[in-house]
Amino acid sequence: MPELPEVDALVGFLRGKVAGAVVVEIEIASFSVLKTFDPPVSAFAGLAVTDVTRHGKFIDIDVDGLHLVIHLAKAGWLRWSDKLGDRTLKRGNGPLAARIRFDDGNGPHVGFDVTEAGTRKGLAMYAVHSPWDVPGIAALGPDPLAAGFELRPLLGRRMQIKRLLRDQKIVAGIGNAYSDEILHAAKLSPFAIAEDLDEVQTQRLESATQDILREAVAQAHDKPASELKDDKRTRMRVHGRAGESCPVCGDTVRDVSYSSSALQYCPTCQTGGKPLKDRTTSKFLK
Repeated sequence: MPELPEVDALVGFLRGKVAGAVVVEIEIASFSVLKTFDPPVSAFAGLAVTDVTRHGKFIDIDVDGLHLVIHLAKAGWLRWSDKLGDRTLKRGNGPLAARIRFDDGNGPHVGFDVTEAGTRKGLAMYAVHSPWDVPGIAALGPDPLAAGFELRPLLGRRMQIKRLLRDQKIVAGIGNAYSDEILHAAKLSPFAIAEDLDEVQTQRLESATQDILREAVAQAHDKPASELKDDKRTRMRVHGRAGESCPVCGDTVRDVSYSSSALQYCPTCQTGGKPLKDRTTSKFLK
């Protein structure tokens, strides 16, 4: 799933490509992807892109005051082309969800396809007058890379810290992968309870949140969209690396699996050497 660093890099990439360009057409190929009807996507044609920004994991393309907002969900992505064809898209159940064409004044139309792999469709697009008309954006918690962000005031909850970091209404932009990486750097169990963290643990978590995300953003920027997924995988220390050696202590990275996802952690670094057990059969260690 694209998270804050990858979305931030995609935003920077798109801004460099389409700022000032004129929208030629927004073509929808999937019946379910477009969640709004006012304004119609046809209203964007002929208007110039003013800016591209990010709200949590949402991409916001400002088109002369109208906004095309994209949430890539778990399996969505953007596929850029410097030379898009003019063939009309066929509606269906394939990976192609939408195509946005631009005229940048340099010849053939440029633009990108919005795609989604798999059969579980979560990708969403919104054509709105304001990004705050998108319910997911209106409900977002603070951005962890915004000036003045503080994690400490958000921790007074009786909930597992892994879940807290992933809750977009509490902290915007962090998902499964970077919450694993943050908790590994902070030396905390994924199932530690937020309100039970002591002062030292809280300080480690605050520092790790900023450090991991800032480092990831810096490494992801200036890379083309086509390279961001593979680049993210190579940077993970524990996420997606079950069975491999922890780069800090050398212990074996372990995982806890769910029906549709999994988390990874290092027992030595995070749980006092004790493996976490499946929640369906026993209590989580804290």
